[in-house]
Amino acid sequence: MTRRLLLATLLAAAAIGGALAYRAAASEREYRALLERGDRALLAGDTFQAVEAYSAAAGRRPDSMLAYLRRGEAYLARRDLDAAGRDFRRAATIDPTATRPLEVLGDVLYQRGWFDQAVDAYETRLRLDDRAARITYKLALARYRGGRVEEALVALEATIQAGDQLIDAHYLRGVCLRELGRTREAIEAFEAAARLSPGLVAAREELADLYEASGRAAEELEQLQIIAGLDRTRIERHVAIGLAHARAARGVRDAQARQRHADLAVLTLGQALERDPDQPLVYGALGQVWLEIAEARNDRVALSKALEALERVASTTAATSSILKVYGEALLRDDQPEAAERVLQQAARRYPVDPSALLSYAALAERRQHHQAARRALLEYGALVQDEPDLPGRASTIARLSLRLNDPATAATWLERAVLASPDDAGLRAALADAQIRAGRPTAVP
Repeated sequence: MTRRLLLATLLAAAAIGGALAYRAAASEREYRALLERGDRALLAGDTFQAVEAYSAAAGRRPDSMLAYLRRGEAYLARRDLDAAGRDFRRAATIDPTATRPLEVLGDVLYQRGWFDQAVDAYETRLRLDDRAARITYKLALARYRGGRVEEALVALEATIQAGDQLIDAHYLRGVCLRELGRTREAIEAFEAAARLSPGLVAAREELADLYEASGRAAEELEQLQIIAGLDRTRIERHVAIGLAHARAARGVRDAQARQRHADLAVLTLGQALERDPDQPLVYGALGQVWLEIAEARNDRVALSKALEALERVASTTAATSSILKVYGEALLRDDQPEAAERVLQQAARRYPVDPSALLSYAALAERRQHHQAARRALLEYGALVQDEPDLPGRASTIARLSLRLNDPATAATWLERAVLASPDDAGLRAALADAQIRAGRPTAVP
């Protein structure tokens, strides 16, 4: 009897085990079928069906890293970053050794602008496998966007040493070095990016800017000419070449070289006008070049050409603050101070304002005894410019205008700032003492 009971028990257990095994196998088959259904839907672009299938799969297997990862990817395809981030984080928690959830989690955090959290995700991913140069580059980019420029450079060095993502890595390295003021190294990095990708306009634009800042006019012109060849449809590229020739003319002492660059500036801009006769930008640049030639050579013919070109654009909505400034200066040189002041006032009000237009307007307004307008322009200049090259000069001018406006208190305030910026200037200290007396203040010079 006991033996029969034992045998029955064993048979029952075997039957139950078989049923459980069959059920587990069936559940596994259904789980995999749901994943495949989700994959097909996602491949077809049907993200709603994909999410539904992956959700059912996660319901069958709550411990499935893959189900949450795939659903996160479906949410990401729908640009639902909140839901995608939750699923990627859940997938990474289920399987801390899986690299893919951490990478895509970092991507989502980066897209949301949470750069420090993205850095954490990428760093965790790299601790699992530090041979992935792609992830190292993403880490560098997240560090850079988070303001951690020095740390970004460390990750970029690792990326470059791994021999992958070289173009992007060299370019970003150049950007970081430029922000740190390491100009020579930044140039080398952008040059490396341009060698690896000769058609990378962004790298060549950076090089042109750095060459200009470094006084390397020939190299700047070379880059601008290459850019114009790569981007033939944009007239701005040819204007940039013409203006670069004009800067080169200002920067050389040799008369023949100066003449050559000036002629090339006019020729380049003239050719641009032939391509697009109604382009205001070209007229503005050409007017600027002719004005510089007129000033350098005291040439009335060149001044007439400058006025003609600038007049074509000044009355249009395309006239920028900078173009109006140049036009105002040309009118002043042509002995038309009233018209010049009117145009410079427009330049000082045209947004975005060229700060130098405010200085030009202030100087002419003071000359024409419009002291209130001149002072206001100088105050506005200070609000626009952070690293002011000549604070003592502007402050003393504001003080002088304030005294003419019978406002000694404001004059004293600005002379105090001037003295703080230039404490060894005896003239400023004397002017401050006088202004303090007129304002009824104690003559305490800082």
